[in-house]
Amino acid sequence: MPPAIDFDDPSEVADFITAKFGALYPSSGAAWLQGVFDDVGAMFAGRTPSYLPVDLKYHNLRHTHMATACMALILEGQRAAEGDAHVKSRDFELAIAAVLLHDSGYLKLKSDPEGTGAKYTYCHILRSCAFAASYLPHVGATDVEIESVLSAINCTGPNSEIGRLIFRDNVSRIVGCALATSDYLGQLADPRYPDKLGELYAEFCESDEFANVPAARRAFKSEEDLVRRTPGFWRNFVKPKLDRDFQGVYRYLDEPAGSGHNDYMAAIEINLAKIERRIAGTAPSQK
Repeated sequence: MPPAIDFDDPSEVADFITAKFGALYPSSGAAWLQGVFDDVGAMFAGRTPSYLPVDLKYHNLRHTHMATACMALILEGQRAAEGDAHVKSRDFELAIAAVLLHDSGYLKLKSDPEGTGAKYTYCHILRSCAFAASYLPHVGATDVEIESVLSAINCTGPNSEIGRLIFRDNVSRIVGCALATSDYLGQLADPRYPDKLGELYAEFCESDEFANVPAARRAFKSEEDLVRRTPGFWRNFVKPKLDRDFQGVYRYLDEPAGSGHNDYMAAIEINLAKIERRIAGTAPSQK
């Protein structure tokens, strides 16, 4: 299971991440990370002059927090397995900034009250990159650091092809793989995931309508269609993608290392079993 923290509480999640950072890099202070947490929390809550509160029920701050915790645990496991020759303290900070900002593209300006941020689903990665590129200089990030964050954000999304992306170095590639992996695992391992599929379907519907996608070309014909296809989505698409494209970095979550015992993967199988029971319960009887 994901860590036993309240993912709806920004301060509790920030405390969890900064504690991990302090344990991994005891000579580094957590002020920069805490500042990014505070800023992102304010943006998602609508406490800034420019942005409305996030109004999504699926891709909300809870989802971002769950992905962020997963990212921290992957990097912790990677450091334990590979030593400190790769992911340095600044790399960790930028990785956390990337995951905190990876869905900022769903935010709406205060001059844009119509609909919800779901309407930007098809372009939210591009919008997230633009948001990150405009925000990070204000907290002292260099152009090279911003490039690293944008590379990581670009790894997210079902159609991202990491083999076509350009990374400055291997650390940037590791962070990109970790972010994409955390994005998937954070949502699929959420104990609420089976109950949130209707909210996910509603987001797809709004984005399709906003983008004028004809009914015949929409990915899902109904909420039931999405639910029925979810187990196959994991087993036939996401899991192979994690292994192939994202270099199996989810294995850094194994505890003990290399054991194959992975709380996130186990939580996902529990969720899928629950979904499959629901599917079986709604299937027409065979006579």
